[in-house]
This record gives sequence, structure tokens and C-alpha cells, in this order.
Amino acid sequence: MRNATPTSLEALGAALSSLLLVLAFPDFGLWPLAWVGLVPLFFSVARRPRAPQAFLLGWLTGTLFFYGSCHWLTYPMIHYGGLPAPLAYLLLLFPVMLAALFPAACALVLARLCARMGPRSLLFAPPLWAALEWARLGVIGQLWNAVGYSQAEMPALIQTARFGGVYAVGFLIVSVNAALAYALSKRDARATAQALAVCAFVGLLVFASQYSMTTQVTDEPAVVVVAVQPNIIPDFKRTAAELSVLAERHFALSEEALAAVDEGRAHGTTLGAGATEDSGAAVVREKLEALPRVVIWPESPMNFTFARDSLLRERVARFVREHRTSLLLNSLEPALDDGGYNAAVLINEEARVAVQYDKIRLMPFGEYVPLPRWMPGAGLVRGIVGDFTPGTRFTLMPLGGAGDEAPRAGVFICLESAYPYITRRFTEEGADVLVEITNDAYQGDTAVVRQHLSNAVFRAVETGRPLLRVTNTGITARITPRGEVLDATEKFRPAVRTWTVARSGGQQTFYVMAGDAFVAACALLSFAAFALSLRRGGGKSV
Repeated sequence: MRNATPTSLEALGAALSSLLLVLAFPDFGLWPLAWVGLVPLFFSVARRPRAPQAFLLGWLTGTLFFYGSCHWLTYPMIHYGGLPAPLAYLLLLFPVMLAALFPAACALVLARLCARMGPRSLLFAPPLWAALEWARLGVIGQLWNAVGYSQAEMPALIQTARFGGVYAVGFLIVSVNAALAYALSKRDARATAQALAVCAFVGLLVFASQYSMTTQVTDEPAVVVVAVQPNIIPDFKRTAAELSVLAERHFALSEEALAAVDEGRAHGTTLGAGATEDSGAAVVREKLEALPRVVIWPESPMNFTFARDSLLRERVARFVREHRTSLLLNSLEPALDDGGYNAAVLINEEARVAVQYDKIRLMPFGEYVPLPRWMPGAGLVRGIVGDFTPGTRFTLMPLGGAGDEAPRAGVFICLESAYPYITRRFTEEGADVLVEITNDAYQGDTAVVRQHLSNAVFRAVETGRPLLRVTNTGITARITPRGEVLDATEKFRPAVRTWTVARSGGQQTFYVMAGDAFVAACALLSFAAFALSLRRGGGKSV
């Protein structure tokens, strides 16, 4: 037991690693700390490589990190679920301890390798860490705050995501951490030189990735997009009259933005290669008037039901016809067996449903209950949470018409931005632009706002497509294929943004073409390393 229990100094090192990682993520945003955050943990594992002790250190690091960076999960429990704050913070321990098993597994395997081959085995940490983040997504369905996301605010450092997704960026971060921990463990000139060589190679890869292929677009924009941020704070006690007033806010903001487009003074307008706002209001107005228009509303806390609400259909019909625009809105649409889809519905200028996308990846205990129906209490939980039907098709939406010249959009909803395969599939199907509609209001003004934005940044870089992010309470923004966040709105204020969208040249990044080939290779290498650690026989420190 004495050998298996971490010392106080080792536990302090694990706590330090978790603290540095928490500070590297929003809302702190001290992103450079991610490049050294794992050094204390790796150093402790290499210094005393005992598997039980390493597992506990990794589990402690992961638990503190996920708890510290995802504490916002308690907000809806307290403010909407009515749970006492102490109970909400206690309940948060269970999911974060589950997620922490993956850093714990990494530390355990590294300890076995170091016991066999010495501290140089830390150089297996990058593929092992990447593979276990991939496993975390596959096993528990969450990749939230993968270490690569810490760099989302630095476009120059994340271009390797075009080749290996967020896993590739995390691989480079962990490479630097492992190299520094190795140098500290050996403390000799040779180890220092090897660590510096690893850091230099990482820097070279980051530099070279700046010149990777970027998406080409046509010279002229094809459609005007108006993004509406209505800023509706969820409240389950509102009356029908109050809901009607808030619904009208969506229309009022939309009409105001369209009027600004007609007058050539739209906020956030981009005109592609042909012109800029500096060309003058007359040129802007002339160009925009000739383009079809699409108004996009975010995922809504108001539970719009276009198929069932005749008053909403009449109001939408009047709006799209009067303003010669299409409307993309979030709606609860009927499914088989009395179910419902969390859907994105595109209403054309004739007030007809042109296309519908049904959300594929639903949020556990938010949109469905991952419990068997026979389990006692499962029906009660479903009655409180709801039970949506998942969609199955990656439906593209033609923006501004159904012709071949209309840009095709891959529209996804809320936390689907945390699943790289969804945007990759949309791009494979031919999306020219990605559109995220989301509502983070249930989590309040917490770190989730920028953490969620980080997911969208990586989806744009991975696919090489511009991404239009339309939110209820912020942050609404246009994200370039390089991951630059432009025209961002303030949080918790009504706002509108106007952008233009062009057809892409059809180029696809390596990540879109090859998928998770990089991290799959990391998994194979990690499996081989783990098998090696299980072989009997002594080793020596290298």
C-alpha cells in the first residue's frame, strides 16, 4: 500500500498539472500553459514508475481538471433543476471521475513503460494521449476540453488540425510536455538535447502547417445571410403572451437587419473578392440587392413548432413573402411514434418547407434519457427531460435557392459541434459552408460560452470551410477556414450580423478525406506499446 500510494509531493504535482490545464482553457485562456501543464504529472510518473500510483496520479489530475474546467455543468442543475448547490457540485463528481479514467490510463501505461525502459518511454505519451482522447469520445461520447482545444484562440498553432483533427494539435502539445518531463527526469546534456530536438520539430510542423491548402471560393458571393441573436433567457414560467412578445423579437431583429442590407449599412457585411464595405454604400447596396437572402435564427429556448403551430406558420409566411427572404429556424418537428425531432427547418420565399435537418447527436439527460425503459424511474426522468428522436441523415441545405449555383450548407445544432465526424461528413457530402445554430443560455454566463466556441473553431479548420455560428445569447461569429473568429457579438445582448456566402472550390482537407487515420495510427502504436509493457522481463533505465 505504501508503494502504491502517491506521496504528498506527487499529489501536489498532479494538482499543479490540473491547475495549469484549467488555466489554459477559457475563461482564463492562458493557452501557453497547456504546453507545460502535463510536465509535473509526467515527471512524477517517470521518477517513480509504479502502475497503481501512476493510475491514481492520472486520475487525480483528470478529476481536478475536468471538475475545474466544467464546473458550469452545475448551473442548469441549480437554476433550472432546482437542486441545492452543494448537491449539484457533489453530483458533478461522478461524470468528471469517469472522464478522468482516460488520463489515468495514460499515466498507468507510461508507468509500466518507464519501469521497463526508463524515462525515455515518456516519448510514447503523445500517441497514447491522443488515442485515449479518441477512446473517450467513443466510449463516453464526450471529447469536451481535449487538450488541443486550449489553442483555439491562436489560429497559427492549430493548422495541423487539417491533417489530424484536434487530436493532432493535442499530440504536439503533449510532445512538448513529454520532452520537457524527460529532460527534467534525466538531467543530462544528452536528454536536454533530445528534448530540444523534439520541441524544434514540433515548431517546424506548426510552421509548415501554415502553408497547407486553404479553401478556395468563387470571386462573387452567392447569398446574403442574416444571423439573429435574440438573447432570450430561458424561463419555464412565462405566459403565452410573454412568449409571443419574445417570438416577435426574432422578427423585429430580422426586419431591422434586412432593412440595413437594403440601405447598404449592414453590420458585419463581407462581400468576397469583388468589393468591400470601403467601396461605398451605393456599391454595397447594389451588390446585396441582387443576391438571395437567408435569415438564420439560433437554436431556441422557446420550443418553436412550425409543423404544429398555425399562428407561427402564418407569421413566418408573411415575413418571408414581404421581405423576399428564406428563413432557417430551429423547430420541434413531429417524428414517428409520437416522437419529436430537434430540427433545423429551411422555409423558402414561398413559405414552404424546403429542407429539414434532424439533429443526429442528442445530448444525454438534455434531449434524451440514456436509460432502458424498464428501469424504475426512467419514465419519470423522461417526463422531466423529454425524449427526442435522433435524426439519421446528413441533409445539406441550399442557401438562397435550389439551383446548382446556391451554396450548400451543412447545418448542425448545438453540441453537435463537439463531434468532428458530423462536420466532416457534411463536407464530404459537398457542403460549401457550415452553419451552427446553438443556445448556451441554460449554462449562464460561464466558461462554456467560449469553450463551445472553441469546438466550432476546430470544425472550421478541420474541414477547411467557413463556419457561421448563430447563437441565442452569444457568441455569434463568422469563423474562417483558418479558425479566425470575426464579427463576434457581445454575450447576452440582442444583435444581428450580416455575411455573404460563396460557393467553395470543392477542395477537401486531408482530415476530411482520411478521417481519423492519424489518431487511429496513434491507437495502434499505443496498443503495441502497451503490449510491450506487459511482457515479462527486466528492463533498465535509458
